[in-house]
Amino acid sequence: MKNKFPRVVQIAIISVYIIFLAGSVVRMTGSGMGCPDWPKCFGYYIPPTSEEQITWKPNTEFKKGFIIIKDETLFVAEQNVKTSDDFNQNNWKKYTKHNYAKFNKYHSWTEYINRLTSVLAGFVFLFLIYGASKYWKKDKRIPYLAFTSFFLMLVEAALGKMVVDTNLKPEMITIHMVIGLIIIAILLQLKFIISNKKTQHRYNSLFNKLLIVSVVFSLIQIALGTQVRQFIDEQVKQFGFENKNYSLMNPSFKFYFHRSFTIAIVLVNLGLFYLNQIKNLGYKLVNWIVALIFLETITGILMYYASFPLGTQATHLLTGAILFGLQFYLWIQSRKGVNSIQ
Repeated sequence: MKNKFPRVVQIAIISVYIIFLAGSVVRMTGSGMGCPDWPKCFGYYIPPTSEEQITWKPNTEFKKGFIIIKDETLFVAEQNVKTSDDFNQNNWKKYTKHNYAKFNKYHSWTEYINRLTSVLAGFVFLFLIYGASKYWKKDKRIPYLAFTSFFLMLVEAALGKMVVDTNLKPEMITIHMVIGLIIIAILLQLKFIISNKKTQHRYNSLFNKLLIVSVVFSLIQIALGTQVRQFIDEQVKQFGFENKNYSLMNPSFKFYFHRSFTIAIVLVNLGLFYLNQIKNLGYKLVNWIVALIFLETITGILMYYASFPLGTQATHLLTGAILFGLQFYLWIQSRKGVNSIQ
């Protein structure tokens, strides 16, 4: 298992990024409430495929726990029910966690696939903690990091339920996103430890400090982005999904701060690129970071000026998450750099 453990770590990192991608597609398509309950979807383990399945009608059987929509209200079957000609309130309990009572099969299945990716990632993390336990005597940092990441995945699952129960409360979405980034950081630290390669990079104090700033800036920017995205979601609810040109009409201060903060991020990372070149530090990841910042900026411009072309929102979010990961891993490399240069 030890020989395969580095591969398991890599798969775990990829699985988290797949969750980010699936989550971004959910938000891009407005499918966050495609399933009003969690972990099931309208009480089903496999989401309904037609509105008829979740609509009350006479002479129909509903199993205990199934959720229906009646008079734009959600009701949960308190027991196995076969309906009569009239709606019997005694057989149903009003769903009180939120009042979002709409059905769209595409939204339901998009959200279901998002949840499915999280479940599959959970199995990967089980292999991760099993493999990490083999290193207990050799290096306790490895099982500690693996078990911490697994624990945070469980926290993410609980937060996923809270996000649905609170009808996509912005603060919950932001916390959900930030903890996902923390998991990425832990896994990257784990990857660096087990890689056991002697670094050929050179240490520079200013470069290292700028890296810390870049990581913090990216974390702030992503957190702000989730808040801006929530504003967009509210606009979509008000004007309809087809009127994307209204998505950023009269935006809040958070949007302008998010947009202007990009300038600071670009300057810091260009500073890293410049130092890496003139000091000959040898960090190839810097080039990828600059390329991702360019892509992030382009997708942001397209969303604002071209009314959210298809795929730009998902690309924007996923690029930001990858950017954070590369910056964090570069910081780890920088700390272990040799031949100190001031």
